[in-house]
Amino acid sequence: MASSDSAPADEQVYDAASIQAKWQAVWAEHDPFRAGGDEDRRPRKYVLGMFPYPSGDMHMGHAENYAYVDVVARFWRHRGYNVLNPIGWDSFGLPAENAAIQRGADPREWTYSNIEQQKTSLKAFGTSYDWSRVLHTSDPEYYHWNQWLFLRLHERGLAYRKESPVNWCPHDQTVLANEQVVDGRCERCGHEVVKKKLTQWYLRITDYADRLLDDLNQLEGFWPQKVIQMQRNWIGRSVGADIDFEIEGHPEKVTVFSTRPDTLHGATFFVVAPDSDLAAELAAGADAEVQARFGEYLENVRRSTDIERQSTDRPKTGVFLGRYAINPVNGARLPIWAADYVLADYGHGAVMAVPAHDQRDLDFARAFDLPVTVVVDTTAPITGAIPVIELDDDGEPIEPEGESLDSIDPARTGVALTGEGRMINSGSLDGLSKRTAIARMIEQLEAAGTGRASKSYRLRDWLISRQRFWGTPIPMLHTEDGRIVPVPDDQLPVRLPSVEGLDLTPKGTSPLGAAASWVETVDPETGAAARRDPDTMDTFVDSSWYFLRFLSPGDSGEAFSPQEASRWAPVDSYIGGVEHAILHLLYARFITKVLFDMGLVDFTEPFSTLINQGMVLLGGSKMSKSKGNLVEFAASMQSPGADAVRVAIAFAGPVEDDIEWEDVSTTGAQKFLARAWRIAKDVDSETGVIWAEGDPALRRVTHRLLADAPGLVEQTKFNVVIARLMELVNATRKAIDTGAGASDPAVREAAEVIAMVLDLFAPHTAEEMWEMLGYPPFVGLVPWRQPDPTLLVDESVTAVVQVDGKVRATIEVPARIGAGELEELARGDARVVRSVGEREIVKVIVRAPKVVSISTRPAA
Repeated sequence: MASSDSAPADEQVYDAASIQAKWQAVWAEHDPFRAGGDEDRRPRKYVLGMFPYPSGDMHMGHAENYAYVDVVARFWRHRGYNVLNPIGWDSFGLPAENAAIQRGADPREWTYSNIEQQKTSLKAFGTSYDWSRVLHTSDPEYYHWNQWLFLRLHERGLAYRKESPVNWCPHDQTVLANEQVVDGRCERCGHEVVKKKLTQWYLRITDYADRLLDDLNQLEGFWPQKVIQMQRNWIGRSVGADIDFEIEGHPEKVTVFSTRPDTLHGATFFVVAPDSDLAAELAAGADAEVQARFGEYLENVRRSTDIERQSTDRPKTGVFLGRYAINPVNGARLPIWAADYVLADYGHGAVMAVPAHDQRDLDFARAFDLPVTVVVDTTAPITGAIPVIELDDDGEPIEPEGESLDSIDPARTGVALTGEGRMINSGSLDGLSKRTAIARMIEQLEAAGTGRASKSYRLRDWLISRQRFWGTPIPMLHTEDGRIVPVPDDQLPVRLPSVEGLDLTPKGTSPLGAAASWVETVDPETGAAARRDPDTMDTFVDSSWYFLRFLSPGDSGEAFSPQEASRWAPVDSYIGGVEHAILHLLYARFITKVLFDMGLVDFTEPFSTLINQGMVLLGGSKMSKSKGNLVEFAASMQSPGADAVRVAIAFAGPVEDDIEWEDVSTTGAQKFLARAWRIAKDVDSETGVIWAEGDPALRRVTHRLLADAPGLVEQTKFNVVIARLMELVNATRKAIDTGAGASDPAVREAAEVIAMVLDLFAPHTAEEMWEMLGYPPFVGLVPWRQPDPTLLVDESVTAVVQVDGKVRATIEVPARIGAGELEELARGDARVVRSVGEREIVKVIVRAPKVVSISTRPAA
């Protein structure tokens, strides 16, 4: 970070540590950043940073996030808003439990000691939180309402229990949602994930798939485009048809989904997921040899992750099940194969294979020598335009060049035909375009009762069961007669038991199941013996609605106040890492829509604006406690001070870019802050001076910053604001040292504006400057000063004069100069006259006050 101030005396006088300690004590005493209540008539802004997980002290990746959050919160206070900026801790989860197991301790002890450490760091950082609203998701007062929410979802048919293949982490001994598997590995511990069949609790997020997808249109321009696209891709809506196939010797029809029902005549085989119930049923009806091959193949498949199975460059494998499906449009017998490129939990777990027009099907067909039937002629025109016939020199038609259908046969080339074209080999569909053929085929299927228009989604229902102790207990009871009943609302919260006597070591089942005095209870309806569900909830349930609990965190009668939600929500500015673009944001959007349907909120999207910051890197890698690759938050502030760290982070680059911590200069930030502080120290005029009597040149720099900074902050160009602030500091120092001096009213005005804008980035220093300038606390609550429009007009500008496209002169001219006057000045400039010489001027274009373009030609 550059600074023209190199005097060591400045840094010695500017004592960051004492300034920091002084103002933190004042803020703690007066609590100036608490959000106003109902009596506060200012417009409201809800600013929220994604809350931290309490795994030790925070590192500089967290510091970056919370520095940006504070910039936004402080800015809106200056702009006259009643700002809510709360903080809490996402305090349930695997890391706390694993740490407790390693230490032989209670997860509560580890969690809450880390929270206190992080609170200390955040306060030392000068963050302007409303500390009256702190929440911890591991408090019974919070997870009470997780359980209440689960019961409401259950009442609406959105929470259910089923057996299915799940992602299983052998290391953490718990299931994972699809979103928690990254490149085939557990996102928490990095171990390879396997498939396992278990009975688990799910939330029916797929019921909201269309709304989750369509409502993204509301967020265009307010969320980063890449996040919107990631959400769209994850939901993955496909439009096509459900097609019913009869299976020889199987009592029930099997339905497949296809986006290309027009290619049904090209289906030459049938594929089922090997780990599906259908595959097991079909194999069970085959001979012993097929059953043996299938069993061996299934074991191999279970050792592969979904990511591996979906890889396009992986060799295709499979087992023929000795069974046949019947094509509903032509009666063809299609051999049924179990193949791992079809997944059990996507679509219906079965596909009709059209190898000529699908690359994965083609690869499989070529691997097992299965037939390939082309039903779309991609060489045929689809526009209906009249072809142009060219003639040779003798007037004979020239044969059009191009590939024949034979020359691009997929069975020979290995390349599927996926382009547009006309239908062939498809009966009544022959000659139709793709779009028309799809519609016509759906009509035929519906008329025959063998299919219907349908949609399919990549999105799966949300698996929330976890086989661990440190989470929200699922409030359901299992009775002796096999019923599953909810815990009554008046018995909530179902509290976690003491860990005394419990072995928390992962074993594949929840440790809660071994807590006999906790798990054994009674059926509230009959009084008969019952057992509590031993699983706990995925911690993404905790964070799916926490932004609403901040509105009334101490309320013991309801999860949140709908009246407060109407006043404050949705969140105006939500700030956090892009790594949560799918996981957390999707779940929060889902729960918000459910709450809307329940009439508890009057909005359908939880976060109006989303700001994603880049990562803070160390040695080119993301900071991570598990990898020992981090700079701790508290340690980073000890020498330079919190303000220098905040300024250095904000100045390091655009918010969305990654930052290499080794390139961040806190030393340069210290020098800049010392220089700004010294300006306030040197001001030699009283409050109330008439600023208009000051140096107009310095006043123009001041008012340009006042005018430009709001737009820059709203665009999250924080680094540009600091650069402009440095410009004003330098201009003010120059005015003090070489201009009218420290008594100039323009110097005082500039110093006050520096303090106000600096509050966004370096609040301790800004408060100290404000006091030195003769004002009472708090600069963080000072209304943004309005720029004087007369000072935003440049007195002069530099006009560029081009001759035949080359710059030949620059001229300082009045900003309001007219086109005629500017042309006259340009023509009379000696440099232009020399350049034109004897040539004739044929055209002059004037764009006053910036450009004159002269075109010439040789004289006649």
